[in-house]
Amino acid sequence: MIIVMKPAAPQASIQHVVSMVREAGLETHLSEGKEVTIIGVVGDKSRLQDTNLELAPDVEKIVPITESYKLSNKKFHPDPSTIQVGNTEIGPNTLTIMAGPCAIESEKQLLSIAHAVKAAGANFLRGGAYKPRTSPYSFQGLEEEGLLYMKHAKEETGLSTICEVISRESLACAIKYVDMIQIGARNMQNFQLLREVGKAGVPVMLKRGLSATIEEWLNAAEYIISEGNPHVVLCERGIRTYETSTRNTLDISAVPVLKSKTHLPVIVDPSHASGVWEYVAPLSRCAVAVGADGLMIEVHNNPECALSDGAQSLTFAHFSQLTQELKAYAQLAGRNF
Repeated sequence: MIIVMKPAAPQASIQHVVSMVREAGLETHLSEGKEVTIIGVVGDKSRLQDTNLELAPDVEKIVPITESYKLSNKKFHPDPSTIQVGNTEIGPNTLTIMAGPCAIESEKQLLSIAHAVKAAGANFLRGGAYKPRTSPYSFQGLEEEGLLYMKHAKEETGLSTICEVISRESLACAIKYVDMIQIGARNMQNFQLLREVGKAGVPVMLKRGLSATIEEWLNAAEYIISEGNPHVVLCERGIRTYETSTRNTLDISAVPVLKSKTHLPVIVDPSHASGVWEYVAPLSRCAVAVGADGLMIEVHNNPECALSDGAQSLTFAHFSQLTQELKAYAQLAGRNF
């Protein structure tokens, strides 16, 4: 449930209500807007049945929340969240562009890509050091060596960095080198890993599972936030359907649906959604037009020779052309880019 305070309610009244809730053994989460403060209540509401909270000073109304996800719920936090990652903001006022190779192959390769995507307008370098692959015989990533290359690339370019983790051990290693971690589609419901990410407190991008509903996805985010880490960004990367002309099916409607349900920023990954580089640009334009807070795009110096996902990777020239096209879309959306 949430407790909506009257406009300009004094701090004494807010703290009084918070104390009443906590004395009943429940948790509270404050969302303080410009005019109205909302107090989120997490726990067994039956403990409050004899407290008469609605009669407390400056309480406007009490609203029950039927959804199982609370902390990621827009009712708890009406204003859209902005996630700070180093010097980069991900949120409603910006268009964040994450770009780089699916897999880090060498330091020379990564540095060349990092300089190219920064010159084209990206503010994040993405790169895979741990690669959960369908086949055990496929390239599995350089692991800590790749993370070290990410650190060097940041030092040279100033780009923020993001890398996927697949276990508690890879998480402990990655947070020493990169600014933001990614939970991939296959691990969206790895609840133990989600809890560890929550405890780590670092910014995290949570990708949607291949067959996950939006409610399941938001509940996965709830695992992270409930452990004390509110720095969560969601990433729509396509879901598995009967269609075979693309790698996955981009659920573009997920963006406005999420905007109506959660305060968390939403990123779209058109590369994994389509699996075909020619489709990345039109899907990117569509994502910005429908309200996405950013894009994650695979870029490679030589896609034909890429060790992972070359078919969906843009060349430097194609990526530069796309970012130029996106400027008009960002301007129409009222975003800085």
